[in-house]
Amino acid sequence: MSKAIGVVEYKTVSAGVVAADAMVKTSDVSVIEAQTVCPGKYIVIITGALSAVDAAVNTARVQHGEHLISSFVLGNPHESIFPAIYGATEIEEVAALGVLETYDAASMIVAADEAAKTAIVDLIELRLARGMCGKSYMFLTGEVAAVEAAIARAKQTVAKEGMYLDSSVIARPDKKIREAIL
Repeated sequence: MSKAIGVVEYKTVSAGVVAADAMVKTSDVSVIEAQTVCPGKYIVIITGALSAVDAAVNTARVQHGEHLISSFVLGNPHESIFPAIYGATEIEEVAALGVLETYDAASMIVAADEAAKTAIVDLIELRLARGMCGKSYMFLTGEVAAVEAAIARAKQTVAKEGMYLDSSVIARPDKKIREAIL
C-alpha cells in the first residue's frame, strides 16, 4: 500500500464541502486540508493508500463534477511534501533558496514533488492559494546546483499546463532575509 495525495478543487464552497464528505465516506483517507482558497474556490487535499485516494477522488469527480475545476492523484509523493504543506519543515542551513510560483494550488503540489525527486533539496514550505488570489508558491533549499535543477524541473512541469508564473534561485541568501521569510 503506497501513500498518495489526492486533490480536488471546486468553483463553489458548497460543492467542495459536499465532495469532501463523499470522499471520506468512500474510503479510508485522511483530510490534510479542506477549506476555501482565493478567489472563493474550495480545495480538498487528502492522503492515504493509493487505491483509497484514487477511489475517493474518483467519487468526487463523478458525483460532483458540475463545479469541479481540477483534480489529481499523486502516487508515492516525496516524503518532504507533507511537512512542507503544513509549514512544519525545520531547516538549519540555507545554501541556496529556490522560489517557484504558480497560478493554482494543484499544480504546486505536483511541481514540489517533481522538484524534490529531481535533486537533493529540502522543501521548506508550500503555500497553497491562501490569501494570494488563488496563486501558490514553494520555498526549497539545498546546494545551488541542486536548487537550480529542482526549480528548472518544477518550472517545466507546471509550464506544460500553463500554470507557471515566476521563479528564482538565490545563492547564499542573507541571514536577514532568511529570518524574515522562513
